[in-house]
Amino acid sequence: MKKFILPLLLILTVGMLAAVESEPSEVVGYVKYDCLVGLNLVAMPMDDGLTLTSEVGAIYNATNENIDAINIWDPASQTWFFSTNYGGGFWDPDLPVAPGSILYFNTITPLTFYSIGAMPSTNAQYNIIPGLNTIMVPLNMNTLTLTSEVGASIGDGEYLDAINLWDAVSQTWTFSTNYGGGFWDPDLNVSIGTPLFVNSINSVTWPTGPRILKSLLPSKSK
Repeated sequence: MKKFILPLLLILTVGMLAAVESEPSEVVGYVKYDCLVGLNLVAMPMDDGLTLTSEVGAIYNATNENIDAINIWDPASQTWFFSTNYGGGFWDPDLPVAPGSILYFNTITPLTFYSIGAMPSTNAQYNIIPGLNTIMVPLNMNTLTLTSEVGASIGDGEYLDAINLWDAVSQTWTFSTNYGGGFWDPDLNVSIGTPLFVNSINSVTWPTGPRILKSLLPSKSK
């Protein structure tokens, strides 16, 4: 699954005699994910203005019903919340999404999923709790290229004991296990925008900073 970010940094003036760099909040770009028939794991790195699963579905189901379900992981209950496409633009429940959200959806045809929009004013940050969590390699952390480096940036040995990547070809999870001392096997490749399904043994905010992407989902009744 290939991912690219292509920010538009130059605004051409009349006559193309000069160029000016945009302010960070005005930089527009995209990250793309090549999705196969079946389940796919993608992220929403860019600020694209989408706030609901129905809005995401509407983009890809405009001509054909390509996506029949969008699932979002809820770490508090350790379960997936399912947003089902019943046709005609009706999704139930219609779940909230935001920049930094991770989507696990089923497609009936291959498609390329795009997160297109402005660079977020603040990069994604996650409130990781004990158990399984979905996170994304933030756009400002392009130095992270391996799962071992992600683990080290969160606090190697103290927090994550496994990082899982979804393989759409085999429709299975690929597991990168933390054996301690900075040794992860297999040490899998990642890049900015890569969605990850991680298991943590302690609570931690990652990366540190002013923003925390808390769960947008409603609490399940017991």
